[in-house]
Amino acid sequence: MSNPTSNPTSNPTSDPTSDPMLDPMLKLALPRAVETALASNPSLQAAGFGVLSAQEKVVQARSGAMPQVHLSGQSSRTTNPMWAFGTKLNQGSITEQDFYPDQLNNLEGITNYASNLSVAWPLYDSGQTWYGLQQAHLNQEAAALFNEHTRQQVIANTITCYIGALFARENKIVIRQISDTARSHLKMVQSRYDGGFVAKSDLLRAQVQIADLEQQLAEAKSQADIAKCRLNVAMGVAGEVNYTLSTPLKAGDPIVGSLDTWISTALSTRPDLKHLALQKQIAQKEIDKSRASRNPSVSLAGNYEINSEDFDDAATNYTIGAIVSMPLFTGGRISAKVREAQMNLNQTKALLRGMEQQICGEIRQAFFNAQSAWERIQVNQAAVGQSRESLRIVKNRYNSGLFTITDLLDAQVMVQQSLTHEIKAVHDYKLAATRLALAAGKIDPP
Repeated sequence: MSNPTSNPTSNPTSDPTSDPMLDPMLKLALPRAVETALASNPSLQAAGFGVLSAQEKVVQARSGAMPQVHLSGQSSRTTNPMWAFGTKLNQGSITEQDFYPDQLNNLEGITNYASNLSVAWPLYDSGQTWYGLQQAHLNQEAAALFNEHTRQQVIANTITCYIGALFARENKIVIRQISDTARSHLKMVQSRYDGGFVAKSDLLRAQVQIADLEQQLAEAKSQADIAKCRLNVAMGVAGEVNYTLSTPLKAGDPIVGSLDTWISTALSTRPDLKHLALQKQIAQKEIDKSRASRNPSVSLAGNYEINSEDFDDAATNYTIGAIVSMPLFTGGRISAKVREAQMNLNQTKALLRGMEQQICGEIRQAFFNAQSAWERIQVNQAAVGQSRESLRIVKNRYNSGLFTITDLLDAQVMVQQSLTHEIKAVHDYKLAATRLALAAGKIDPP
């Protein structure tokens, strides 16, 4: 597939490692604009952080199968008889006097400093960790696909805005050229009016046309500034900058391949479609995970404790054991969770079908628009030459008194329209080709 844009080299005098927006005299080529967008666009940066976040979720999910070790410390003082007696037992400081009723009934406060090392190791947690890890890996792949889709959108948006800025600039040039031509015709009309060959109405109509062209030129300048602002936003460049677009607005090569080929390519390569397909797999894993929560869970636990009242002497104890747990009745929670997961899967399947239909529609629209624009380019190229020749003939005949001012003004308008239609057709073709490449998931930096 041919690139939807031409690929001229960047300005050889600029430093490719520097920010191209810092040089107000820079000739900004399309490849450099895309390069700047890929480095600075906030949406792409956010998608990149999403990939890193998904990687950390894999680590978190994997940790569920690892032993969990915790160290804790506690300081307490109590006069509660039961807790005080138990604390002395933990400290290993029980004496015979501690069993006397008077001593038991009139306990003084006791202080305890405890350090605890606990270990818990889930051997089998009803498959929750296993399914969670599979979902985390799928989510990591989905994040990478979302990042790729965002990258392609940034490229396409930058190309689209660059083409729009080129069109606005070329349209301004066309109006300025027509305005210059109209002024030269005004001099001719003024000369004929001064010589008494034409009525004052001819002079007034020529002046009115120039006034109208001046309004068009002012609007064209505004549109060119707006188009540059849009390009700056697409590139992720803040503030007001000034540069010259160096890539020409040319049609390039026609698109190749049949409509069916483009649709097939899109359905097999679109990153966002693959992303949604992974979401479908994640939803299926959630059903399996919810059902597995009915299974028993087995874990090992261990505890090592140190107790002391004044740090001069301490007593230690440990506990080890195994825990088996199985849900017998959860009030319908597990069944509801399974049904919820099934509904989420059905929803994802429906979204997937809808996206496939949407992609086919995007491909068809862009394909037919590109074909139509390409045909208009060929027609308008011939029309430009014909309109210019017509203007030359009309001008000569008007100067000879054979044509009216209306004929001359109409010929000027025809030239302007043919030039505008030509650059509009090229703009539309480049835009359609860019959208077609994006819709197919095959757009790359120019």
